[in-house]
Amino acid sequence: MSLTLYYHPLASYCHKVLIALYEKGIDFEKRLINLGAEADRAELKALWPFCKFPVIHDGARQRSVAETTIIIQYLDRFFPGDRTLIPGDWERALDVHLWDRIFDNYVQGPMQEIVANQRRPDKIDLASHYATLETAYRMIDERVATRTWIDGEDFGLAECAAAPGLFYASTLLPFPAECGHLNAYFDRLMQRPSVSRVIDEAKPFFMYYPFVDAIPARFR
Repeated sequence: MSLTLYYHPLASYCHKVLIALYEKGIDFEKRLINLGAEADRAELKALWPFCKFPVIHDGARQRSVAETTIIIQYLDRFFPGDRTLIPGDWERALDVHLWDRIFDNYVQGPMQEIVANQRRPDKIDLASHYATLETAYRMIDERVATRTWIDGEDFGLAECAAAPGLFYASTLLPFPAECGHLNAYFDRLMQRPSVSRVIDEAKPFFMYYPFVDAIPARFR
């Protein structure tokens, strides 16, 4: 098998790449990495010195690729399948990349800071992170008011980032009731086969998530 994914089933950024792999129907091998195990850390660090997952290794091309957006671009280039996740049109691709950054930096970013704070002995003020999520929610709500997906009718890179970011963020700051378009978009994401498969695979590990009690029962 050409591709190996180094990952953990609970990690939101790993979810982003898993969704892309499942959407494209790519055959790959999974290598679950326990960052608490010295041997696993050494194995991952040999591929990516920052020792962060996910990383894919393409055995056929003898190349390791890190960083989620770059990984998905790589998959589109060398494993295009029936369709790509990034539009070929430059203007549309630029827009999709912008929203990919919004979901990573302004949804997943503050979400991860809030979760990390749970483990800090000296807690920090999280007001700015919650405010960032609130702003992002309202921007997303406006964007999907007239679109099925961020790019219109095509599920793509932005959704790969949106699904895990919104899944975990919603356990920390529920979507505002008045953001009906965002709520509907989230439901569409969760019903997508590639996304529901990732959530199902993560279920055995939810017990390690600090806010597991806030995960809706339908996902547990």
